[in-house]
Amino acid sequence: MSETLIIAIVSMMTALTMYTIGVWAEHFAKQLKPIHLIFFIAGLICDTIGTDRMFALSHNIFQLNVHSVTGAMALGLMFIHALWAAITLIRNRENELKMFHTFSLFVWGFWLIPFVIGAALHA
Repeated sequence: MSETLIIAIVSMMTALTMYTIGVWAEHFAKQLKPIHLIFFIAGLICDTIGTDRMFALSHNIFQLNVHSVTGAMALGLMFIHALWAAITLIRNRENELKMFHTFSLFVWGFWLIPFVIGAALHA
């Protein structure tokens, strides 16, 4: 197993762990808090590293398929999610802080699609 593959796998598993902790901790807290944003950003960073390493393993050839399209969409949604969480925390509006978890669950659920597809294709 190559070092690049190990980094990719560890990064993606760490992304899953960080993002899941952040989303579900926020959901159970019933209010967005700064610690949740930290987990969202950690998940985004790890996902970006894992995606980069997987891309390197494919010899930098973008393959247009369900996995790559949903993966790119999920990465974009994770970025928007983290940015929106930061804005929501800065604005500090009670109703927005309490309702943010609905968007978080949507993004997390969507992110799982390419994660599961990738794991199934490369198992």
